[in-house]
Amino acid sequence: MVTFEELREIHALSELPDEHLQWLLDHSVYQEFEDGALIGKYGEAAENMWFLLEGKVTFYMNVNGRLVYYFTFENNATTGGVSGLIPYSRMKTYPGNSYATGKVRSIALHKKFFHELEDLNPDFIQKLIGYMTERAKAFATTQLQQEKVSALGKLAAGIAHELNNPAAAINGIASELTKRLNRNYQLTESLLAGHLLPEQIRDIGAMVQKKENDRAVTPKPSLIQRMEIEEDLAGWLSRMNIPNPMEASETFSEAGYITEELEGLCRQVGKEAAVHALQWLENLLSSQKIIKDLGNASARISNLVGAIKSHVHMDRTGDIQSTHLHQDIENTLTLFGYKLREKNITVRKKFSDHMVPVPAYVSELNQVWTNIIDNAIYAMDKNGELVIETAVEDHRVRVSIIDNGPGIPKEIRSRIFDPFFTTKKVGEGTGIGLDMVNRAVKHHNGEIRVSSDPGRTEFAIYLPFEEKQQ
Repeated sequence: MVTFEELREIHALSELPDEHLQWLLDHSVYQEFEDGALIGKYGEAAENMWFLLEGKVTFYMNVNGRLVYYFTFENNATTGGVSGLIPYSRMKTYPGNSYATGKVRSIALHKKFFHELEDLNPDFIQKLIGYMTERAKAFATTQLQQEKVSALGKLAAGIAHELNNPAAAINGIASELTKRLNRNYQLTESLLAGHLLPEQIRDIGAMVQKKENDRAVTPKPSLIQRMEIEEDLAGWLSRMNIPNPMEASETFSEAGYITEELEGLCRQVGKEAAVHALQWLENLLSSQKIIKDLGNASARISNLVGAIKSHVHMDRTGDIQSTHLHQDIENTLTLFGYKLREKNITVRKKFSDHMVPVPAYVSELNQVWTNIIDNAIYAMDKNGELVIETAVEDHRVRVSIIDNGPGIPKEIRSRIFDPFFTTKKVGEGTGIGLDMVNRAVKHHNGEIRVSSDPGRTEFAIYLPFEEKQQ
């Protein structure tokens, strides 16, 4: 038996007169649920409004087949002790599962009585709508957090893939450089045993330095020319009894040497010392190349770290501030490098020469670029083309992200910004990315337009910028 005193303990019902409480008791069904019991199931018709007398109801949203915790309904000022369907809600079916947390006692009012309740007490209906609004705000906050977690997952995957190559290269370089340095002791000993004079060693060093300087202004040979040079070098080095002549020919060719230059070196140092000098020089050139590769790999990691810091808006406040969209987009592309290479997607950047700084919540805009570019990559087959175009138009900047995928079918085009709508496979999309994109663009007083045909889908984002005072 439910008493008036128990009903008045419910926040939403605390101010109702006795006759209205009696009406609720007369038209409601009393229910009890044990801890963990399923109260509302995903996909079932939403028909009842519950008033919680005891316990809590925990709601898990169904996001593409995965139940994600979203909210806990309890008897407090935020939810009012009200759960389920509320008058004027557009909910037709439950978007997830609701479970009892602790023992739950409640009364359930069927939606067929909502009109009668509104006639009885219109003010109470407005109060219930207020709770529904608070619930929607809480859901939106959780939704944004879920999207940020999803974006973080994409970011982490990108970072892992992008860092793997230079990190693996550095490990290999360290091993090879150690081998080359150890070999240098032996080759230097042989070089000295060949009776090379100090000035001859200095001449070899000067030749190496001159060749390095000349490479900056000398056109690189074509692939066919390079193969011919290596073949010629390999034959000559073999006749000179140089170990591993094919490997040595690649080293000399990459450093810009041809057979005639090495023959000149041999004449300079003498036939007896030539073999030792060539091996020593090949080891020196290989070591220099390895050190350059090490620098390139470490620079790659530094660039990635810089892109990550900028992308996630580290070391900056969450306030609105000016940002350079081209750099933000470049950073996003850097983090998606592995996905672009995986599908061999060509990226064409048609950046405006007149781009201006844009006032923005930078982390929000970076999520915009992350979601749209990720969707474009997903939509395209291998060897696709991604075009990113920027322009300054009528006190606004435009960023167009265009892919040559199959396009968005007309029948679903109007729904792509709806929360939890996705065309991706189960587990591959949350369905909240484009909803977040839409809200982020609106937060910047911007506009997003979508056009799509087979072979061309364009997301055009328009953002206002501040005019400079004259």
